[in-house]
Amino acid sequence: MSLNVLITGANRGLGLEFTRQYAQAGWQVFACCRQPDKAVELQQLATQQPDKVSLHALDVADFAQIEQLAKQLSADSIDLLLNNAGLYPKGEAFGSIDYEAWMEAFRVNTMAPLKMAEVFAGHVARSQQKKIVNITSKMGSIDDNTSGHHYLYRSSKTALNMVTKSLAIDLASRGITAIVMHPGWVQTDMGGLSAPTTVEQSVTGMRQVVARLTANDSGKFYGYDGKEIPW
Repeated sequence: MSLNVLITGANRGLGLEFTRQYAQAGWQVFACCRQPDKAVELQQLATQQPDKVSLHALDVADFAQIEQLAKQLSADSIDLLLNNAGLYPKGEAFGSIDYEAWMEAFRVNTMAPLKMAEVFAGHVARSQQKKIVNITSKMGSIDDNTSGHHYLYRSSKTALNMVTKSLAIDLASRGITAIVMHPGWVQTDMGGLSAPTTVEQSVTGMRQVVARLTANDSGKFYGYDGKEIPW
């Protein structure tokens, strides 16, 4: 029996590379993004491996869409729910905070992964691997914050970390392992070309961490290099 992974934000960056690597490894990939018809590289992957990659329209900020997708995939188990979609909001400077953007950041970065976990918990619970991985950032670590700024993004990721810790406790009885992962400073649209880590390196590292997860790891915060990160 093949393993199934659902990936949000699969049209570019980390999500696209996750899709590529998991498909190459023989997984069935449910690749989700807002506009699959405009995701050229993702479409190419689906064309090259139609038996491994299926595309699904999903705006994670639209919770009705999340519920609809869960119904569409009601017959499928999901070994790995990979909540990768996220945004870096503008209006981050003290004194000029964009509060509307802050609410949107919380909706996408914090609330959406929890909504995904709520509606797909059954799919995950009946799978072989039973894993939920939420992509966070070291910028969400209170311990690591020595430079200030970035109020909107930092707080939305810190909140995601707490959400995941609670998920690990609440879903333990169903055999589900839930963690957060820091992908590193990566060469993506968000990270920029000066970042020291390539997308391939980050995703390869994260996949290795995910592969060896056990129930004892649930509720932890890991970097792509496998090192545990302080909250």
